[in-house]
Amino acid sequence: MLYLEYIVLAALVVFLSVRLSYYVDCLDKKTNLSGAFIGGVMLAAVTSLPELFTSLTAVLALDQPDLVQGNVLGSNIFNLCVIGGLMLFTSRRYQRATLSKSHSKTLWFGLVMYALVFAAIMMPKEVGFSFLKVNLMSILILLVYAVNVKFMGNDDSGDVEEEVYISLSVRQIAVRFICYSVGLVIVSILLTTVTDRLAEELQLGATVAGAIFLGVATSLPELSASVNLVRIGNFNASFGNIVGSNLFNFIILCFADVLFTQGSIYVNEPQVMNLLGFGAFSMVCTLVVIYGKKHRALVLLASVAILGSYVTSILLSM
Repeated sequence: MLYLEYIVLAALVVFLSVRLSYYVDCLDKKTNLSGAFIGGVMLAAVTSLPELFTSLTAVLALDQPDLVQGNVLGSNIFNLCVIGGLMLFTSRRYQRATLSKSHSKTLWFGLVMYALVFAAIMMPKEVGFSFLKVNLMSILILLVYAVNVKFMGNDDSGDVEEEVYISLSVRQIAVRFICYSVGLVIVSILLTTVTDRLAEELQLGATVAGAIFLGVATSLPELSASVNLVRIGNFNASFGNIVGSNLFNFIILCFADVLFTQGSIYVNEPQVMNLLGFGAFSMVCTLVVIYGKKHRALVLLASVAILGSYVTSILLSM
């Protein structure tokens, strides 16, 4: 029954995510907001809600901070696998697509965040007072994210003027978007509790369980939304969703750091270091996918490297 619960909840996550990606595409076509902002901030934040609420549940209800690191870092690698997988099947269409310039900047900011998390683990420095103390790196991660959002908001380089009739008004789209987002939050919280029970039954460590079960399940929104966006031809929002979600995921570590008062959320474990290293490597490979866009062989090679990085990270974490 436990496995069935996991599968049903995962299926609900996929359904809700596909609907959300549809309404984001509608917003992209009905408003003057930049495609980079819609995909990289709005959709990225919503499809990262499972990571956010599962991580907060892991800290507040389950007292499992290790689940948070495994969830966030595992999700980030899996998210990039979505790009790698899509490129293997759509590389020719991708070469003709238009991407916002800010996507590559977001990946560079992501590499900075990996470095900050590494510093938070190896050189912990807390700031604050009384019970409210956070790692200094958590504050720097928030600042880096804010700078990146500013870049995305001003970037309309990937926008393409397209006349498409959509019967829904902007308000109707927004209401539906909010309703499906709430549904995604509820399902995500349920998914966390099921994952914790699975980890106990299979006798897996919290970090490994977070990377495998939570990391994959909570990345289903990014997977479903991005595949659907590519299917309807919106590569720009699809890429923005993935790279933006990865950056937003680091913010989850900051929230968990504030709420977990029994110690540090940044734990020095071999599995965590493994996920950090392979995550940074996958981001570099994704930069190759973007910068080498016109060279199909290079894109395919980088995509295979991204997929191989994820598989290797999981095997070494077992």
